[in-house]
Amino acid sequence: MAATNAFVGLGSNQADPSAQLAGAVARLAALPKTELVAQSPFYSSKPVGPQDQPDFVNGAAWLRTELSALELLDQLQAIEKAHGRERVQHWGPRTLDLDLLLYGNEAISSERLTVPHAELANRDFVLQPLLDLEPGLTLPDGRTVAQLRQQCPDNNLRKLNPVARAPFPPG
Repeated sequence: MAATNAFVGLGSNQADPSAQLAGAVARLAALPKTELVAQSPFYSSKPVGPQDQPDFVNGAAWLRTELSALELLDQLQAIEKAHGRERVQHWGPRTLDLDLLLYGNEAISSERLTVPHAELANRDFVLQPLLDLEPGLTLPDGRTVAQLRQQCPDNNLRKLNPVARAPFPPG
């Protein structure tokens, strides 16, 4: 199987969010049959959904992978679990959220996975990191991430200072 470009959204608002994201990027870099091409800067943004929770730290990672979309999803969910992710409240606080945003030029709609991510066009904290990674990025339907970013509502997005990528213990 040829390698596919995949873009993963990263988010956290619990247990040192920047460290959670840095650890997740280190784990993404160690995935089988996968190369970390680049990671975006991290951003702070207001939560989507319930507002009685801390701001989020978000970013994105660009992977080149030979894993199928569902194999990659399984790996992302395993990383979330290793970071203590519990699915308690929809759009609630979380230690780590990894979303498969784009997988090659594929449009996927299944019970487990929707790619491009269903809310991608409405989230500046997803679009801006994608632009940082690949300014000319285009969705399978032909829309560009740059066009979507211009039309996206503002969510008080603030670029954060760089965080060194620290390895997380295997698990």
